[in-house]
Amino acid sequence: MNTSVPRLLVRGITKTFPGVVANDNVSFQVAPGHIHALLGENGAGKSTLVKMIYGVMQPDQGSLQFDGTAFAPQKPAQARLAGVGMVFQHFSLFDALSVTENIALGIPPELAQGDLAERVRALSDSYGLPLDPSRRVGDLSVGERQRVEIVRALLQNPSLLIMDEPTSVLTPQEVEQLFKTLRRLRDEGRSILYISHKLAEVRHLCDRATILRGGLMVGECDPSQETATSLAEMMIGERLMTTNASERGEPGPVRLQLQSVDLTSESAFGVGLRAVSLEARAGQILGVAGVAGNGQEELLQAIVGERPVANGQIIFDGRDITHSSSSQRRELGLCGCPEERLGHAAAPGMSLVENTLLSARERKALAPGRWIQARKARDFAQQVIERFGVKAAGIEANAASLSGGNLQKFVVGREVLQNPEVFVVSQPTWGVDAQAAARIRQALLDLADAGAAVIVISQDLDELLEISTDVCAIFEGRLSSPVPIEQATPENLGQMMLGAA
Repeated sequence: MNTSVPRLLVRGITKTFPGVVANDNVSFQVAPGHIHALLGENGAGKSTLVKMIYGVMQPDQGSLQFDGTAFAPQKPAQARLAGVGMVFQHFSLFDALSVTENIALGIPPELAQGDLAERVRALSDSYGLPLDPSRRVGDLSVGERQRVEIVRALLQNPSLLIMDEPTSVLTPQEVEQLFKTLRRLRDEGRSILYISHKLAEVRHLCDRATILRGGLMVGECDPSQETATSLAEMMIGERLMTTNASERGEPGPVRLQLQSVDLTSESAFGVGLRAVSLEARAGQILGVAGVAGNGQEELLQAIVGERPVANGQIIFDGRDITHSSSSQRRELGLCGCPEERLGHAAAPGMSLVENTLLSARERKALAPGRWIQARKARDFAQQVIERFGVKAAGIEANAASLSGGNLQKFVVGREVLQNPEVFVVSQPTWGVDAQAAARIRQALLDLADAGAAVIVISQDLDELLEISTDVCAIFEGRLSSPVPIEQATPENLGQMMLGAA
């Protein structure tokens, strides 16, 4: 292996879209046998850049070289043929098909022939990613589904493997196993281009890092020589806001109680709730950890009243609200924010003002007696934008025109500023930059300090450990007993997420 020739050389890559420069004269290189981090906040240009490396789109200017040879893939198949593999953050798998069938659909026909199932089994075992080739993907955990994607890529023998947020859906134990696999690939001389917002992991794993900001390459470093804070500040270009939790006293009275609640999943491959019980108290932030797809969406639906529960009771401030509508629950002070922003938390084709009316009309009296108070609605939408730093072309901008991170700030801010008595939120900082994440977490802390009961459903263990007073885990639709945050560690939370409790 010639280590003097870069595995990947990116020279002056520029890519523009109408009104946006996604990449502006970006240059960097990835060495053979290195794990190279590509860091940047949402909108920094990471996704656009790796899509050009993988042949999904082509640059307007600049060039690529792969192992010293000009490289200009026009489609992913050409990139794979040259030796580039990619594992996307969102998996492209068919639930109803087996592991082998899914892998066969994503590799060249000549590789899919013969004893594919045995090759899948042998390769997955050799890299510590065990898979049963005959199992249906719909029956696999999220971590196992990721293994399918990795094995599918490795079957094509890539020299460069691009991984986009690979640990966002894994337990700490699964993360450690993945890191062992990536280090082995590195030791074999392969290169990894690694995208992650988990900066502690980047420091622990990666040999080099390139930082993007606003489409520009603004720096390179050895991440092991940096702190997570210094990396974050390079990414955002300013000092990082820190959250400030006040001294926590004893929690107040129970505001919300679930008693043996059952709820079937709407998806044939989903996970329903099974005898879920919990208590959320005034001044408490109850964290709910879990690997994606273990009933988190169903838990939020049950609490906010989007779907009727099959069994059990839901009590709000001593009042049975099991059969109350979501609007009735909001009027009482029970607000929620689902994980899916566009289409669930906000209507894409409606303005920000109209989207405030959808959820805040009761709590903020925006439509008393069914008459819309247009000025009040506009003022409230403006207040959300200003308090949460939402970047939008005014309050009349459609929700679909906002970036994912800005829409997240808007929908969370819209609920928080209603001053709920109970607030349940799923993935509150998913997809937002470090500064915005700190702002949202501080808002949740302030809400609890004011006496609300806050339930945070999150896959980000660092987030839960930072802001929760107590934490539990959901696994296959069952909820563990909560433990005080002082007794929680990533390791025991990981065990709870795998069903140990």
